[in-house]
Amino acid sequence: MIEDLWYKNAVIYCVDVETFQDGNGDGVGDFRGLARRLDYLAGLGVTCLWLLPFYPSPNRDNGYDIADFYGVDPRLGDLGDFVEFSHQCKLHGIRLIVDLVINHTSDRHPWFQQARADASSRFRDYYVWSAKKPRGAHKGMVFPGVQQSVWTRDRKAGAYYFHRFHEFQPDLNLSNPAVRDEIRKVMGFWLELGVSGFRVDAVPFLISGPGKAVRKGDPFAFLREMRQFLSWRCGDAVLLAEANVPMDEVLEYFGDEGDHMQLVFNFLANQHLFLSLVDEDARPLTRVLRSMTKLPPTAQWASFLRNHDELDLGRLTQAERKRAFAALGPDPRMQLYDRGLRRRLAPMLGGDARRLQLAYSLMFSLPGTPVLWYGEEIGMGERLSLRDRHAVRTPMQWSSEAHGGFTHAQAPFRPLVDRGAFAFERVNVAAQRRDPESLLNWIERTIRLRKECPEVGWGSARVMPTGDPAVLAMRYDFRGAAMLTLHNFARGPRSVRVAVGHDAKSSRLIDLLSHDDTRKTARGGHHRFELEGYGYRWFRLGAHDSAHQRVERPGD
Repeated sequence: MIEDLWYKNAVIYCVDVETFQDGNGDGVGDFRGLARRLDYLAGLGVTCLWLLPFYPSPNRDNGYDIADFYGVDPRLGDLGDFVEFSHQCKLHGIRLIVDLVINHTSDRHPWFQQARADASSRFRDYYVWSAKKPRGAHKGMVFPGVQQSVWTRDRKAGAYYFHRFHEFQPDLNLSNPAVRDEIRKVMGFWLELGVSGFRVDAVPFLISGPGKAVRKGDPFAFLREMRQFLSWRCGDAVLLAEANVPMDEVLEYFGDEGDHMQLVFNFLANQHLFLSLVDEDARPLTRVLRSMTKLPPTAQWASFLRNHDELDLGRLTQAERKRAFAALGPDPRMQLYDRGLRRRLAPMLGGDARRLQLAYSLMFSLPGTPVLWYGEEIGMGERLSLRDRHAVRTPMQWSSEAHGGFTHAQAPFRPLVDRGAFAFERVNVAAQRRDPESLLNWIERTIRLRKECPEVGWGSARVMPTGDPAVLAMRYDFRGAAMLTLHNFARGPRSVRVAVGHDAKSSRLIDLLSHDDTRKTARGGHHRFELEGYGYRWFRLGAHDSAHQRVERPGD
């Protein structure tokens, strides 16, 4: 068991190395450039960096088609650059987690090349083959409208191979013990180079479908194996699971005893949060929050707004998704895979500072650990002329200089957002640093506040009745400390009455965002709150002076 559970009160920031900062002037971001920006990330309040794949790859799927699990893409540097970067992260007090992509490899990977060339090779059984094309080959595709099948015939092999993703990403055969041994070697390699864990890609596909590690009727045994190996090698390392599954299945990914994944992205809350924003109605999100199962002590949700993929709305009903599309991305060019939107948060919300702050206040105060996608802290936009999900993977906008300060090369490897309200000349770090009212400075202050509120990351949470469908109220309790947050999804003001409680720690409310609304508890433990349109409040309960209130944390 991890003694300090550092991830419970972490702030995770996701970076695509190639789009963050060019350090050698060739137009591509790299580890040297990223290392130069660690001061910025530490100043923002980031405590953990999550790196998207940086391994050697043909780059047909943004690096998720990996050709070598033990290397660094030469465009981004070499292993020496990675080790130096890992060391610099430690000096800045920032932990490092990296993408672990083990559902598939690139078709250029030496394992697959040997598998297709020789049926007697030991690598043949590293993948999933069929002499004939199986029935239902058009079902189960991850990228509908882009994929045609999940089985593709390889002429050289004279057989069909299975691929849940693109045809150039053949699935590994996890039922083969040799493949599982290889995965443990990959994990051990990067742990030795200083990482604090892994974001595990496409976890549901590791336990279902052809060639998965299902033994003795236990499809989750492989997740338990991974966790055991991780804990043996590095006691405080973590596994963060990408598992977009229904709420009644998610506990299996944590494990009944918390012995599978430590963190799981809360996709269901994410999708219904956006529906609540669209409908100006807290009830969709409230229903999800009330349905969330009690987690084992070592388990934690990961909360997010946007990430490197499309905004997946696939778990909404067709009518709900239609409303979300109409409000957030009505142009068909903004939509993807019939289920999601390939847009960043700021343009989806029309650049409205009030709605952006509401959304981020929600993310930072939802039960769990917040995860930020790079550039969201300044409200970057997307470039729809780029294909698929590359629209939200444009270079970081550092300044109004040429190429947004991302590179001194004649041209970056991928164009920036250079037109409209979100062009880099208008939206960039340098300009927002000088503006005390900017989104960047607001995010920095909110991160500081979130880190001072371990009740959210560590405590128990419950939804409090407000009597108004537009307003969400949450109470958090942890080791004698308590908090209350309120969020108004409506554009107009709301007045709500909330029963804070009768216990001693509810005797006073301290407004953590201003000095305007500190009060003693009303008679009967009830309070009336006035919230402006898209307004939000954070209160600590029972404190005398919030600036000096110390909440006992684990290990104190």
